[in-house]
Amino acid sequence: MSEVFEGYERQYCELSANLSKKCTAAGALAGEQKKQKLSDVRAGVEDAEALIRKMDLEARSLQPNVKAVLLAKLREYKSDLNNLKSEVKRIESGNLNAAARDELLESGMADTRTASADQRSRLMMTTERLNQSGDRIKDSRRTMLETEELGVSILQDLHSQRLALLHANNTLHGVDDNIGKSKKILTAISRRISRNKWIIGTIIAVLIIAIALVLYFKLAK
Repeated sequence: MSEVFEGYERQYCELSANLSKKCTAAGALAGEQKKQKLSDVRAGVEDAEALIRKMDLEARSLQPNVKAVLLAKLREYKSDLNNLKSEVKRIESGNLNAAARDELLESGMADTRTASADQRSRLMMTTERLNQSGDRIKDSRRTMLETEELGVSILQDLHSQRLALLHANNTLHGVDDNIGKSKKILTAISRRISRNKWIIGTIIAVLIIAIALVLYFKLAK
């Protein structure tokens, strides 16, 4: 929940309770004292209306799920404030006789206290549900952060594996190049050996022919 809204809410609850006490006190007064007390109540009602407007603006700037709960609270506060206004008007009218006025005041204050008690009970239940929702949101946010950290760790591992694969690929290319060079060298050696065999064979054949010719001429003589 918004801390700003909670601050306005505390101020309004304190002000509402104070205005209710002043209305009760004003009903028992007369003359200038009554006028002064009602003047204080009217000023307090204006302050309460300003607080409700501030809470309304703050609630509408929040996320939809939180805003809905806070606007429900505001409707109850507005109802409570309307009850206070009605009570002030009844006190200001002065058209009723003292007995009827006292009876109506007592009945109105009883209804106001009952309504205020019901509203406070509903507000406490709403606040508790809102706190539970806030806890669930915090848990979801914590889970999201843990998932994000896990994702970052996996990405880092994948990056390391990619670097290892690139290094292995480069190594394989190097080995392949070396094998190609070795193959060329072995082919050159094989050709050289074959050429040497032919040369040696030719030399042997020439020697055999030369020996045969020498022996032939000696025998011929």
